[in-house]
Amino acid sequence: MAVKIRMTRMGRRHRPFYRINAVEVRTPRDGRILEKLGHYDPIEKDPAKQVVLNLERVKFWIGQGAGTSDTVAEILKKQGITCPQYEEKLKRRQRALEIARKKGLPFTKAEKIAAGLLSEKKEGGE
Repeated sequence: MAVKIRMTRMGRRHRPFYRINAVEVRTPRDGRILEKLGHYDPIEKDPAKQVVLNLERVKFWIGQGAGTSDTVAEILKKQGITCPQYEEKLKRRQRALEIARKKGLPFTKAEKIAAGLLSEKKEGGE
């Protein structure tokens, strides 16, 4: 059974509130959870109240090999917990960026759009 730590949206319209849960990978976003690990309130002004986590249980699940969504990994990083899978993903992305820079290829979406506009100007100008 593959486990992932991700968020479930709660709250009402224009007032989101997220629970951070350990769930099986195949379950839908609001499906059955294995364990509630905390919550995240993006509208809360006080940073101490914005994220509430059971750090022991989060470390347990990560130690058992649970992956995290990118958003949850960023939240955990701010809390001082590193996620090995997320760190590997960032390293792969950095390596790909360096290779693209060496070859002179566009890497980010903005670079690809700019390159597309340049090629359209060349086609239209000739």
